[in-house]
Amino acid sequence: MRLLIVGFSGPGDVGGFFASASRKLGIDYHLLDANRAEASTRVGRSFYWRFRDKRPARLERFAALVLDACASKRWDVVLTTGRAPLDRSHIDKLRGQGIKVYNYSTDDPWNPNQQAQWFLSTLPAYDAIFTTRRANIEDFLSCGVQTVHHLPFAYDPEVHKPWPASAPAGVPSDVIFVGGCDRDRLPLIGALIESGLKLALFGGYWGRYPLTRPHWRGIADQRAIRSASAAARVCLCLIRRANRDGHVMRSFEAAAIGGCILAEDTADHRDIFGPDNDAARYFKSTPEMVNQAQLLVADSDARYRLSARLRSRFAGSKNTYADRLVKMLQLANIESWSVRRDTAGAA
Repeated sequence: MRLLIVGFSGPGDVGGFFASASRKLGIDYHLLDANRAEASTRVGRSFYWRFRDKRPARLERFAALVLDACASKRWDVVLTTGRAPLDRSHIDKLRGQGIKVYNYSTDDPWNPNQQAQWFLSTLPAYDAIFTTRRANIEDFLSCGVQTVHHLPFAYDPEVHKPWPASAPAGVPSDVIFVGGCDRDRLPLIGALIESGLKLALFGGYWGRYPLTRPHWRGIADQRAIRSASAAARVCLCLIRRANRDGHVMRSFEAAAIGGCILAEDTADHRDIFGPDNDAARYFKSTPEMVNQAQLLVADSDARYRLSARLRSRFAGSKNTYADRLVKMLQLANIESWSVRRDTAGAA
């Protein structure tokens, strides 16, 4: 089988993770970086985001690259990720060539902060949508998508792995959080700081606020995050409410890296981590989060037990992006493919 991936290829991007998974599975693949569809300057990207319905500035030029790639080599499947820079006419042309076109939906297209009418109009053209959230399945069906499957996020075992015990860890902290400073996350993080806990914050925009700025460590690569996770007592997992998430990319990545996890209580998180106080602890309110964080910081035995149970739970689990790609092809009834099955799910 030949697979063309259309997505972002940077560190931490899903497009790159699916490329890595394809390589492990022995699939003939190529990744076209969706960054090539964006304006070359920050001002240009901001203009198209604010005044052009979030449409990529070079969408037509990039789509031509995709169509040319499909004309020069017979691809069986085009897999796009997130808000892919293809409009409906481009998808129709690909399908007209007998190519199956799928989208792995990483953000909620109806999130008010992300919603773009040009992209919503493309959704019914796809052969299938694979969404990481159950909450928007009915929305996809209602807008005309014929086939929708729930397929959670995952992790890449080459990237998301425990920090070596023999290597010096990062700067110690009580709680580590990796993710952007969303408006609904700020009160939660603020409550932890005001309780006296020492935080390590990685991600965008935490430096904007006086309360969080001293705890902000910037936007770091996975090596730095793994090191900081090894030095943290508690790893906090927060969902993105505007996305109607039940889990986020970090949910699987944090579990694969290891540590003691404190997570928002959702059905997805319980599927991933198991019952409360088995391999993780949960919270439903801000006071409960602060209380659980303080209890865990003070109890090294509880942290060690939860961490060990989490490692045991994830050992041999089928939660890698290679596993997700195999499942995607199975759900799509793609028969003309073969994989090195000993590599799927390997951690």
